[in-house]
Amino acid sequence: MTKEMKIEAMEKVGQKAPALLYEMIRSFVVLADTLNLSHAVTKLDSTRQTVRRHIANLEERMGHTLFVVDNRRYQLTDVGREVLPEAIELLGRGDIWSTGKIRNIDGLLQLSHEQPNGWTFYQQQQPLTQIWQGESSMLRESFKGWVQSNGELDNPNFEEHRPYILVYRDSPNGWLCVEVGEESFYTKWWGWKNARSSIGRPLGQFPGGPEFEAMLDVPFREVQANGGVRLDEVVTQIPREEGGGPIPLAYKRLLMASRFPDGSFALIAVIDRSRSITISGLDQSTLKVMPSDAIVSF
Repeated sequence: MTKEMKIEAMEKVGQKAPALLYEMIRSFVVLADTLNLSHAVTKLDSTRQTVRRHIANLEERMGHTLFVVDNRRYQLTDVGREVLPEAIELLGRGDIWSTGKIRNIDGLLQLSHEQPNGWTFYQQQQPLTQIWQGESSMLRESFKGWVQSNGELDNPNFEEHRPYILVYRDSPNGWLCVEVGEESFYTKWWGWKNARSSIGRPLGQFPGGPEFEAMLDVPFREVQANGGVRLDEVVTQIPREEGGGPIPLAYKRLLMASRFPDGSFALIAVIDRSRSITISGLDQSTLKVMPSDAIVSF
């Protein structure tokens, strides 16, 4: 397809998309959350007629009913439940994109978040070739073990890697950490007692609030959806003890889709300290002030 053809195709899509599509999706997500029109109107600071119109327009455009109403109580249809997660992600990514915190660098996603108090979080997706070409033997061997285990968390071929990983489970409250390896990067950073205390905590319990949680959710959902792997580099500041000041930290994180013994989805995170920073726009100065003992011996 030529450049001109791509532009023409994009223009056609743009002409078909309603100008208020974002607000229509927002009405759908809020009504799906409250399942009460009056409550949705209050949260949206809108009107009953507007919300009803947004839902009707979406249903007409999609060709499916999203809600059924019984005694003034809204319920999602099967299609409504199926399209809701993507709608939530679209809103979250739209909010992030509109503030310039999400970019595409050479086809790979970069996220950035900066707080007024100076706390920052940068995340750059990296090509999977870095698993083989990089210096981290832990990432390389963990990936081999994942392949040999057929993605099964309790497979004997993955047993030797369990002490070095974190495991997350999806829940209605977001991603929950359900396992922290005793030799993992988190344990080396916080100590075994504090690292263990993170079990059961939602992924989004970081200083950045709901917007930051939406940013963290992007790579996790990607791996869950495609059942594959993803490699990211992260540069941020994290305290090493409760009440302590933030300390600069750079690490590589390999996410891999897996399964619990009951067949439900498990997300494996393998984290190793970065030896160099390849995130666009960041220099190597962070590495000079990172604690030297926060290295995983593999």
